[in-house]
Parts: sequence; C-alpha cells; structure tokens
Amino acid sequence: MAHNWPVYGHDGAVDFLVRGMTNGRLRHAYLIVGAPSTGKRTLARTFAMALNCEDADPARRPCGECRTCKLITSGNHPDVMTTETDPSTGALKIEAIRGITSRIAMKPYQARSRVAILPDFDHAQPRAQDALLKTLEEPPDYAVLVLLAASTESILPTILSRSQIVQLRPAAASVVREVLVQRLGLGSEQADSISRFSGGRVGWALRAAQDESILQARAEALDLLESIIGMTRGQRFSLADKLSNDKAALAERLELWLTYWRDVLLQAEGTPVKVCNVDRRAAIERLLYTVDSDQARAALHATRALLDRLSYNINLRLALEVMLLDYPGLEVTAAR
Repeated sequence: MAHNWPVYGHDGAVDFLVRGMTNGRLRHAYLIVGAPSTGKRTLARTFAMALNCEDADPARRPCGECRTCKLITSGNHPDVMTTETDPSTGALKIEAIRGITSRIAMKPYQARSRVAILPDFDHAQPRAQDALLKTLEEPPDYAVLVLLAASTESILPTILSRSQIVQLRPAAASVVREVLVQRLGLGSEQADSISRFSGGRVGWALRAAQDESILQARAEALDLLESIIGMTRGQRFSLADKLSNDKAALAERLELWLTYWRDVLLQAEGTPVKVCNVDRRAAIERLLYTVDSDQARAALHATRALLDRLSYNINLRLALEVMLLDYPGLEVTAAR
C-alpha cells in the first residue's frame, strides 16, 4: 500500500496503522517496539499527525502542511502530549504517567483525537506502569495512547494485553542509504558507509551524517571493545567501575557493541551477510583466529542481556563485570 508518511523502512507498520484508520478499527493503545533510533518517535508523531490532519482527503493525511500537522511536528499541539524520562536515572516516573492520564481524560481542544506518546516505556518501573492501567481499561473515546519501548521484556502483561503491538525491524542498508542521499544529499561513498554503520537505524544514520561527533564516539566505542579482548580480569573490573558512572552513555555504547559482536558471529559462522562495521573488517578477521562462534554468541547474548536490563534498578557495576567476564580473551591473558 502506497503512503505519504515521512517514515522510512517501516512500510509494514505504516500500512497496518493506515488500514486501522481507514477501516475504523483504531485501538486506544499501541505499543511500538524497536531498537533505539529505529524511528519509533517519528512513527508515533506521524501517526498523531495522520489522526488529526485537517486535509479533507483521508488518503492525503498527514499532509504535513496544515496548521495541525505543523504544530504536531514542532511539538506544540495542545492535544498531542509527550512524556520524558528522568534525565538522571533514565526512568519514566510515576508522576509523569499520572500527569498524562489526567490530561488525556480531557476532551480535545481542537483536534479529533488526543494523543499521548510515552517514550522509553520499558524504563518505567512496575508501579509507574500500573498508573496507566485505569486509562487503558476505560479509555475516553477520543484518546489514543502510543507507548514506545526497545523491548517488551520489562513491560507488565496487563499492559501488553491491552495494547496493539507494532514491531519495528531494522531497515535495510539500501533503504537507509537512499534516505541519506535523498534527504541530505550525501555522496555515494559516505552514504554507503554510514548506512552500514547504522545497523538499520535510520534515526542514528541521519544524526551521524550531520554530526561528526557521533561517528567519533562510535569509533571510540569500538576501539574500546577491541581492547577489552586483551584485558585481564582486573582490568575488566576497573573498566566496569568506570563505565557504570554514566548509564545514559552506556546504552548507546552497548548498541554499538551489539552490532560488532553480530558481525563477528556472522563471520565466524561463514555466512554471506555483509558486516555492518565495514571499517572493522580487518580487525574482525584477525579476531576470528582466537574467537569462535560460541564465544561470539556468548558475548552477543551477554551484551543484549545487559542492554535489556538497563531500565531495572540493578547494581550496574556488578552487571558490567558479569558481561565483561563473558567476553572472550580471558583464557589468553591468563596464559601469558
């Protein structure tokens, strides 16, 4: 189904939402699930625009040009609300959710639907999630809740059962490349590299193409990962202590490490899939002399496990120590 939504790489999700609006089968709660920077916020905001666009032809919604669309794009529409996580803890607090539930209960000021977007809902503690249940059980007719999460693991079953889950997969590298070329006018070589580095995360690719510090941070994160392989147990414990001091930066670093371990695993198993980190191909090939597929898989799983648990109230230093001990290389350093 063709659409005019400014959403890239997620045609299936867009088609699903468009069909729901067209056929009058809208749900009051949607849970958009996908890795960071895959476009969850963009999809949620565009969905809110489509629900409230002033264009007379539903097929042209969202038009992006009417007053309502422009207000939603700028984040200034009174009927479209977005919560933010606590900057110090990364958690979605119960007070923020209660504020949304009280505001969503009011009738729209000027739009057809009141839309509440709750990013990082998987970072909300169970008590905070419970605060949303009454609204999910008895939603006003005009209300639409859009929850965003990296995974469903930490979300209560009572929330999951009352929400329509929309899963976002990483976009194909060719799609990311096309977006970079068409929207930003990037040259072919630069677009190819960034699209590979992105691991299918369109949002990350767009930011990286416009901010060199993001690419520098990526290079530093992967340099650090490659150095860990040669570290002793004590050095890994010291690193865990250092990394635990910045939880916000850790999530992005772990996402990058996931792409690297995925590349190592794919190469160790001899698959024809191209690596994401094309600039690290030589390092990955050298690593395969000492790391087998089982070790790469264990490192991948350990990284994913910690990333999924970041929203919990955990001993972060201890969790980092456990993950780093699951990384390969200790046998080699112990034998020296």
